[in-house]
Amino acid sequence: MSCRSLSMAWRAIGDKGIRSPLGRRVILSSQEHVVGSTSKGNLDFTVRSVSAANCRQGFTSGSLLPGASHGNVLTKESFIRYFHNTPVLYSRKAVDEALGLKTERKGKFKRRDKAQMKPPVEAKYVPPKLTQYMKSSQAKMVDIFEGMTIVELAKRTGESISTLQDVLLNVGEKPGSEFDPLSIDVAELIAMEVGVNVKRQHSSEGSQILPRPPVVTVMGHVDHGKTSLLDALRQTAVAATEAGGITQHLGAFVVGMTSGASITFLDTPGHAAFSAMRARGAAVTDIVVLVVAADDGVMPQTLEAVSHAKLANVPIVVAINKCDKPAADPERVKVQLASEGLQLEEMGGDVQVVEVSAVKKTGLDDLEECLLLQAELMNLKARVDGPAQAYVVEAKLDKGRGPLATAIVKAGTLVSGQHIVVGSEWGRIRAIRDMVGKLAQQATPAMPVVLEGLKGLPMAGDDIVVVESEERARMLSAGRKKKFEKDRLRQIMEDRPVVEEPSEEDGPVAVRVEMPIVVKADVQGTVQAVTDALKTLNSPQVFVNVVHVGVGPISQSDIDLAQACGACIIGFNVKTPPGSVSLAATKSGIKIMLHRVIYRLLEDVGNMIVEKAPGTSETHVAGEAEVLSIFELKGRSKAAGGDMKIAGCKVIDGRVSRASTMRLLRSGEVVFEGCCSSLKRETQDVDAVGKGSECGMMLRDCQDYRVGDVIQCLEQVVRKPKFVSSQSGAVRIEC
Repeated sequence: MSCRSLSMAWRAIGDKGIRSPLGRRVILSSQEHVVGSTSKGNLDFTVRSVSAANCRQGFTSGSLLPGASHGNVLTKESFIRYFHNTPVLYSRKAVDEALGLKTERKGKFKRRDKAQMKPPVEAKYVPPKLTQYMKSSQAKMVDIFEGMTIVELAKRTGESISTLQDVLLNVGEKPGSEFDPLSIDVAELIAMEVGVNVKRQHSSEGSQILPRPPVVTVMGHVDHGKTSLLDALRQTAVAATEAGGITQHLGAFVVGMTSGASITFLDTPGHAAFSAMRARGAAVTDIVVLVVAADDGVMPQTLEAVSHAKLANVPIVVAINKCDKPAADPERVKVQLASEGLQLEEMGGDVQVVEVSAVKKTGLDDLEECLLLQAELMNLKARVDGPAQAYVVEAKLDKGRGPLATAIVKAGTLVSGQHIVVGSEWGRIRAIRDMVGKLAQQATPAMPVVLEGLKGLPMAGDDIVVVESEERARMLSAGRKKKFEKDRLRQIMEDRPVVEEPSEEDGPVAVRVEMPIVVKADVQGTVQAVTDALKTLNSPQVFVNVVHVGVGPISQSDIDLAQACGACIIGFNVKTPPGSVSLAATKSGIKIMLHRVIYRLLEDVGNMIVEKAPGTSETHVAGEAEVLSIFELKGRSKAAGGDMKIAGCKVIDGRVSRASTMRLLRSGEVVFEGCCSSLKRETQDVDAVGKGSECGMMLRDCQDYRVGDVIQCLEQVVRKPKFVSSQSGAVRIEC
């Protein structure tokens, strides 16, 4: 027995016996071999419950044990432990009654009547909602820079200094003082480990800051002459070689002007599907040239280009093209632009307007003068020394050279042989080529180049970061891939719609068919454009599920994937697959669609969606007949059905069919709706009666006809959705 229990037992000794902590009166005794210790001596206590009879008679512990007296404990006599046979504690009852307390009584047991027992209720099973422990997709964005300390990073991320030091040790760096400077790469690794998005802030200071050429992005509506204008400036014929006569890629090139200056131009597509390309062009540019056709005016993609330029906070120079056409009206275009919020110079603003003609090559000198003047006002300079900062404009996969990235250098100098991280991919620069294809040892600011040597294909729009070693490049790439995968899974979980089970009152639920698609294209930008355009074709009846996207030709792995998920393959600007791949697709029943023009691709996919859609069942009025007279047949036998009425009608519209449902209208209100039991023309049973013919009609279970009533013939028609394409190139499915 513990010392605590021993002390409690000693305190329970009184004149009328001993009371245990549970409320029972007990008797204590000891043995010679004891365990516990107390001030009375070493004793080993055991407990024996007092019988109910002794409790009622008021016997004390001294009277029960021979030789015991009040307050004395026997030292040589052991005892046996006894238990009550009744659930009622009589000792506690006697004490409670003496103190005026009520004792809890156990009620009498009653057998439950089975007749009064209610049957179990069949409740609908509701699955528990999963608790999401992941953070919201609106992750915290912090700015990092070269030389920041652990203390500064802890303040921005909201994490403790000890946590960041542990992460620093995990990424392979030696943790020192919290005031030691960190490289920008290590700061990004730490921030990604704690689940924070980062934005690199690079210093523009350097020992060599020199003027650089301006980067000009040409934007505008489709077929307004953007590429033709650039062909006139650089004296080429690119527009004549484009499929469908429209630009479908983002092009970058340097043009030497007649004044001797050089300008870097970015040519963007004008179709509605290439909105992301236009946004990337506006993000990297210094000046936006807004091309508007003088005979067409302001169009939807013109307004979109204006919004992209305003969002990127870059100046706009308006070039009104096709001024040589008879229907050209430049003044109308200026009024439209002014009404959209552009402050033109002629109206007291700062937006320059130039009237040009790409076909006649007029106004090109004025456009060049405006661009150089705007660049001079902006005082464009960049750091030449130090690590380079670049931006990926486009990316593609070449069969012989591997992944290629078209990039524009923002600052610094990009040198061949450096280790770089592009988005979540990394590599060592094997070769740098200009847009003509010539090898170069380095790339200076505002210079578009093609980089070779990446381990994987980056995404268009990724930033290029130069790192000091291959190990650091691998680590940074792995961290970004891990962060990208977490964000992608979290976005899928948050975008997953909550499917509610319909109740019986809601009626039948429309079935939504899934159409899986595999997309392959020539470059990363067109892959994104085609994927985004296909997602706009989603409708309540058909869900377009892009299961896989890739850059390059269609291969056998694409056929296997399409066969596994029952998808069709769309190839955009890719070569015709080899004979073995085409044969495998034919045997597997896989449909391959090859296109070179974006609007034809969307049209074919839209028609395929319309064919696959289950459609909506609707009730249409196929015909109407007016009741002219009523004929009664009396005296028929009970077997024949007794008396009946026949409505003599004339079909006034459409066609009345016997197999259809009939609706009886009287003064515009529905009186009866049911099936037709008999339809006769003269004495012959017929299946249908056309407009202008008379007939006799009997409706089942209906005898209430009146002259002037109208009987409508109802038919169930399945209405398919409709593919709609606007003038700007935007497409949608109308159900």
